[in-house]
Amino acid sequence: MKTNVLLLFSFICMLACKSPEPRKPVVKNSGSFIRESVNRNKKLIEKEENQILSIIKKDTAQTYHASSNGFWYTYHKKNNQDTLQAHFGDEVIFEYNISTLDGTPIYTTKEIGTRSYVIDKENVFNGLRQGLKLMKEGETATFLFPSYNAFGYYGDNNRIGTNVPIKTTITLKDIKPQHIN
Repeated sequence: MKTNVLLLFSFICMLACKSPEPRKPVVKNSGSFIRESVNRNKKLIEKEENQILSIIKKDTAQTYHASSNGFWYTYHKKNNQDTLQAHFGDEVIFEYNISTLDGTPIYTTKEIGTRSYVIDKENVFNGLRQGLKLMKEGETATFLFPSYNAFGYYGDNNRIGTNVPIKTTITLKDIKPQHIN
């Protein structure tokens, strides 16, 4: 009997020394939400780019250029004499308007007025920031921005809604280079 008790006690001790096993998660995250979101955004970008390319195709009077930042632009007034373009820290004076891709005004030049902006040091939408860097003093250009380069998902909390691609015409009046002492 003592042997049976000793054997039972040894068996219980061996079971008690077993290392704990990790618990399996109750809810498994499949990543489907992220995949669906990515697919939704890809479709949105494709739709907006097709709208823009359709506008470019119809506008045979202008030559549009594709930027490396994902938008298209054409010059109405080009400055071929100057080489100065705005860079980080330079102040630019400009006027612009914002409309839908079909030309319906959202904000007019009169409403916005003449703006002063220090390149990459102030808050403006991404497309405007990148577009100003492409221009020289005295130039006027029209830019076609997909929503991700304009006001994106949130819009401007006023007249520009969610995921609205825009068209804007910018006139760069002056570039004041930053002087480093």
